Amino acid sequence: MSKTNASNTLLLRRQLAELTKHPVEGFSAGLVDDDNLYEWEILIIGPHDTLYEGGFFKARLSFPPEFPLLPPKMRFITPMWHPNIYADGTVCVSILHAPGDDQYGYEDAGERWMPVHTVESILVSVISLLSSDTPNLDSPANVDAAKEVRTDLAGYRKKVRKLVRRSAEEAYD
Repeated sequence: MSKTNASNTLLLRRQLAELTKHPVEGFSAGLVDDDNLYEWEILIIGPHDTLYEGGFFKARLSFPPEFPLLPPKMRFITPMWHPNIYADGTVCVSILHAPGDDQYGYEDAGERWMPVHTVESILVSVISLLSSDTPNLDSPANVDAAKEVRTDLAGYRKKVRKLVRRSAEEAYD
């Protein structure tokens, strides 16, 4: 193992230990496989007083070998309907975008990934995304969901609530 990989795994091990010792309200995190520190399974509990309240949303965090210089990828396994979550479940938030300037001009470099970010700061950012009454529609990851927010907000909310109910039922199976 290279020196870089050793420090990366140490950093990931530390963050996992910290989250295990001092859980943060709203989510839990663990390894998919005890032998692989680069794949985490996440459970996000739908934030109180939001469309997602009562839901249990499973996701994966996949860390690149270059972590923390490059951000992990986050993908929901639980079906999601949100303008900032791709149809395949991949989360689109600034904090998970590679460092540097945004070629499309939507984000400042300061909003994007920085090595000081932690798993906790990523998950707090995703919970904030789900908590927002008004999703970011400027550059949607899911164009159909964004269109529905604009043209049929009641239909959008109904679809989200249905997914939330299904996620809660599956959590208890």
